[in-house]
Amino acid sequence: MAANFEYYKIFYYVAKYQNFTLAAKALLSSQPSVSRCMQALETELGCRLFVRTKRGVSLTAEGEQLYKYVAPACEQIFKGEENIGGTLGYQNGSVYIGVTETALHCFLLEKLSSFHRQYPGVRLKLTSGTTPNTLADLKAGKTDLAVVTTPIREDSHFRVTLVKECQDILAGGSNYSYLKGKKVPLSEVQQYPFVSLAENTMTYALYKEFYASHGLILKPDIELATADLMVPVIRQGLGVGFIPRELVKKELEEGSIVEIEIEEKIEGRHICMVEDRQKPLSVAARHLIRLLKGKEPA
Repeated sequence: MAANFEYYKIFYYVAKYQNFTLAAKALLSSQPSVSRCMQALETELGCRLFVRTKRGVSLTAEGEQLYKYVAPACEQIFKGEENIGGTLGYQNGSVYIGVTETALHCFLLEKLSSFHRQYPGVRLKLTSGTTPNTLADLKAGKTDLAVVTTPIREDSHFRVTLVKECQDILAGGSNYSYLKGKKVPLSEVQQYPFVSLAENTMTYALYKEFYASHGLILKPDIELATADLMVPVIRQGLGVGFIPRELVKKELEEGSIVEIEIEEKIEGRHICMVEDRQKPLSVAARHLIRLLKGKEPA
């Protein structure tokens, strides 16, 4: 195959923006040049990669298949170029971080603020998602480290460091104030509309097991993608749900959310930092990891 990396790099940008003109701008090239390169690539591969649309182009089935391989390869190369630029200092390096919403608001934001004050030239690139998705991105090499909440599945690729303890509480809106100060059995909690994270999250799995250990079945009335979305839903009185106390500290003080004590013990959880043992890291990423572990002054 005679196609060189430059063709695939151009293909990556055209597929990403689905537009030849925008790809040309990103590449500091011209639209005709980009079009010629893509025609040459299609000729060499013996298939069509794009079809024209009113707004630009879209990928053919063959183009979609090729993009699945080209995108992660290009992103890894771009990251490598950025990190090499940052190894001699902290002027133009980047650190890619995967984080869950709870870990972001209850721990990471404050640490990143401190890191940014020390190294203002380092670009911090965050992606948020569920714990399974965040760890999958780390394993695939899309991020340098992950900051998530327990529980997590064991994996020999990962080095896990517990960085902060957090405690979930059962919370309800002010319309549940009549339960404040009482000890409510979990079986009674089932009488109220229940707000939960989605079934594909580790938090859902944790509370499904928690309910089962007490002979009960978890039946959420409202399922949400992230923990921070639970706050306004609970505050509006749409149901009760288990949520980290620190995430609703302000609302508890204001009284717009109340803590509902239950008879059964809720085990404490941890925010943890996860590294890929096999992945080399830039100087900037290593210093951020040291800060998160408490081994570097904030």
